[in-house]
Amino acid sequence: MEKIMINDLIDFRRELHMHPEVSGNEFQTQGRIISFLKTLGIEGKEIGGTGVFVVFDSGNEGKTIMLRSDHDALPIQEINSFEHQSIYEGVSHKCGHDGHTAIMCGVAKHFNENPIEKGKIILMFQPAEENGEGAKAILVDEQFEFQPDLVFALHNLPGYPLNKVVYKEGNFTPAVKSIIVKLDGKTAHAAEPELGINPAATISELIAMFDEVNQPDLERDDFALTTPIYIHMGELSYGVSAGHGEIHYTLRTWSSEVMNELTERILNRIDDIAAKHQISTSISWTEEFDSNKNDPKAVDYVSQAISANSLDSEMREWPFKWGEDFGLFTQKFPGAMFGIGSGENCPALHNPDYDFPDEIIETGIKMFTSIAQKAINE
Repeated sequence: MEKIMINDLIDFRRELHMHPEVSGNEFQTQGRIISFLKTLGIEGKEIGGTGVFVVFDSGNEGKTIMLRSDHDALPIQEINSFEHQSIYEGVSHKCGHDGHTAIMCGVAKHFNENPIEKGKIILMFQPAEENGEGAKAILVDEQFEFQPDLVFALHNLPGYPLNKVVYKEGNFTPAVKSIIVKLDGKTAHAAEPELGINPAATISELIAMFDEVNQPDLERDDFALTTPIYIHMGELSYGVSAGHGEIHYTLRTWSSEVMNELTERILNRIDDIAAKHQISTSISWTEEFDSNKNDPKAVDYVSQAISANSLDSEMREWPFKWGEDFGLFTQKFPGAMFGIGSGENCPALHNPDYDFPDEIIETGIKMFTSIAQKAINE
């Protein structure tokens, strides 16, 4: 892609970086994407609340290939001082979704100037990836009337050399979800705790239980990582024996099947522990991500694109441990996610000093366009 267009994409990426919006609130971001696409002569349509999609339809029979990017930011205070730093307190692009969006705009320009001869290509600019709600919102939108034959997404990867493509067969990211357990006992005077039901013993046993089901060995198919996130009990009042508390954990497994088994096991144990201590429980779940399952044929197209562009690459042995909302798409349609190195010295994702490296925008465009062209023409 010509240098002048890459510079335009960098400028647009930095504009998005300056104006970040958290999951579900990307209204200005949505408008900026649609406006930028319009400057390229491309019509972007709203979907999924704050998402955008573009359709390139050849008018002839063929496969439907969907390429997906994301554009929400995080509730993190940026500490960078460059010119394109976030103008909003406590909100910033610390996962590189601004860069993913710029890449997809470059892909849109490519296919607008190089029309496909058969099938359809759908470019999906997805909102709300960080909280696991964006893919759901798109799939239930009546405008999502497609049945993609293959779906693809990428993510930038700090710690890997710039432009190195990282891919994997099988699960690329795990199933992830967070559990909130609220505990109701009975408040009493601290001098007469026997007249109440304090949740402390229940919380203690629950912590031990979560530790017991933890299986952090990456080599095991039943890998299960249980991470304590938040624990609260009572109030800061020394004359009162607490009657209420809550405990939050995040669960991670390589597959959705193992997650279902782990969930059932944990819920049964919670019931038993709470009943033993005469505690009532209220359980809810939040930020749920399906395992991102890479289809072998889709991975082959990724491999072919790497070769076609003479890129350095690595086949990863284990899935990454972070959740990814694209997993909902790969549970429903064959597809694959891959990564592009952001630099070995690049700050980690979600760190307050992270910034997406503009040097990998062109590589992302080349990978996406090569994958789509190979998949749709085979």
